[in-house]
Formats: sequence, C-alpha cells, structure tokens
Amino acid sequence: CKYAIKAILYIARNQSDEQSIFSSEIAQKENIPQKFLESILRELCNHRILISKRGRNGGYRLLRAAEEISFTEIMRIMDGPIALMPCVSLNYYTPCAECKHEETCMIREVFLKVRDATLAIFDEATIDKLKE
Repeated sequence: CKYAIKAILYIARNQSDEQSIFSSEIAQKENIPQKFLESILRELCNHRILISKRGRNGGYRLLRAAEEISFTEIMRIMDGPIALMPCVSLNYYTPCAECKHEETCMIREVFLKVRDATLAIFDEATIDKLKE
C-alpha cells in the first residue's frame, strides 16, 4: 500500500498535460523495486486510478483528479479490508464464527469505533492534499 501511495503521489506531482511518467523513473526516484512497482501500477490501472500508454511518449498518468483519490480507496485496492476484524468491515463483512451475539459484543463495539476513526482520517487524506 505504501508503494502504491508513493507512486501515485509521484505521478500527481510530476505529470503534465504533455508528459506521462515512466515506471522506471518512479522506481528510481521513489526507491521501489521495478518489477513490484509494475504489478502495483497494473493493479491501479485495473481499478481506474491510473491510465497507461505504451511507447516513446508513454507512461502513467492519473485517470481522475487527485482530489478524488483517497487513501481509503488505495488501501482497499492494494490491501483489502481496512477494518481490523471482519465483523466490522463495511465492504468485506463476515460474522465472527465464535460470536453468538454480535449486537452485544463489547469487543466489536470498540473495533467499530476504531474503524470509523480510521476511515475518517483516510477518507480525508487525498492525493491532492498530500502532493504539495
């Protein structure tokens, strides 16, 4: 997830109307292993965060405006659920097998608060706010 955010931030800071960013440049400047970066960039293209173009004038660009891309979205793409327990996940909910009464579970109540606080922070953190 960290490498994905670093790559997106690098692209956001350095792309222009005329210029896309090569993966080799991102790998070198951000100290990310090239092969690993390529798989990250491919995943981000598949989820319509980035667009790629082959050839001499090719490279990667943001597909959407930087203010529309949050850490929450990137983290879910790269790492899956943000919640620390499956029973509090918004997108990947699964009841805990050992829990008989989810609505009265005190552990779940704490982790719901953690999830909500975490999401509030990550939703607020957009690429646009961090690229400066």
